[in-house]
Amino acid sequence: MSMQEYELIHAAQEDESCLQQYRKRCMQDMHQRLSFGPKFGFLCELQNGEQFLEAVEKEHKTTTVIVHIYEDGVKGCEALNSSLTCLAAEYPTVKFCKIKASSTGAGDRFSSEVLPSLLVYKAGELLSNFISVSEQFNEEFFAVDVEAFLNEYGLLPERELPVLSAPKTCHWKCEIYW
Repeated sequence: MSMQEYELIHAAQEDESCLQQYRKRCMQDMHQRLSFGPKFGFLCELQNGEQFLEAVEKEHKTTTVIVHIYEDGVKGCEALNSSLTCLAAEYPTVKFCKIKASSTGAGDRFSSEVLPSLLVYKAGELLSNFISVSEQFNEEFFAVDVEAFLNEYGLLPERELPVLSAPKTCHWKCEIYW
């Protein structure tokens, strides 16, 4: 193989790689343009019943709102908070909230026997209500277990595509982000 042939083959491989990167970026751009509605990405602490109602009733009609009702020291509550914190980062179009049962204004309805509880809303309407939700999992559970549980009931949307950020330049001198 001559040097010229080698350079042509190498250039073609670089061109193909650049095209793949370009296609991937275009798909992400299109996905971002088509993804509308608010973005969250964190577990929001609600302080009282008024904030709870506001989080549920004043949210965009296409936004799923998942509320964890918990108390400190109740088995499963800390693990569920950790799991929801991870899921909030994975599903930024879902509003993840937590509120202490004693702060809801209806603390007598949420004894430690029914905690942790998950309430799932969309367009202000209750979609699902899971009491003592940690009983659905093993003694030790993680975000993937909670994600699988919520997906089983169809309560989570498709995952967002990861955003590409570091610019790279390919053979065509086109700017690509990955």
